[in-house]
Amino acid sequence: MNVETQRLVLRELVMDDLEALHFILSDPETMKHYPEPFTREKTKRWIEWNLENYSTYGFGLLAVILKNDNLFIGDCGITMQKIDGDLVPEIGYHINKAYTGKGYATEAAQACRDYAFEVLQLQKVYSYMKYTNISSQKVAQKNGMRLIAELPDAKNKITKVYAITSDEYFALEN
Repeated sequence: MNVETQRLVLRELVMDDLEALHFILSDPETMKHYPEPFTREKTKRWIEWNLENYSTYGFGLLAVILKNDNLFIGDCGITMQKIDGDLVPEIGYHINKAYTGKGYATEAAQACRDYAFEVLQLQKVYSYMKYTNISSQKVAQKNGMRLIAELPDAKNKITKVYAITSDEYFALEN
């Protein structure tokens, strides 16, 4: 799974991405909506998990690379996540804090949404986040998603769940 946008290349993660990805996932500010920043070992397992996802599902989180200078700025993609007891396709991402506020998360998430419906032909995709993660809520809304649930969560207190169906997506396109 490789996707290209106007400013980004999204390609499968490889173990050589460990240092660049760990720089992002170990940052306390970037990971403030997670229980804690990732250790190097957890980042390594994160990449291994995605390598397994590519093999199992044909998709997973992808490296987000700036086209103009080939710089690794984060990850974004589709993973299978348990939401309210169901295993569903979810669009998630992490962007280097130096590159937030420039529309990269939205651009990458929209490319993954397009891929989900146009290539994978999924019927519905989700995004979920801690209730305090306003930036991710805005990305989900820009991705055409609507809030469908607010779930109690032991880690997050409340998890907000957004979704868009294939019918809603194709209506957006017309």
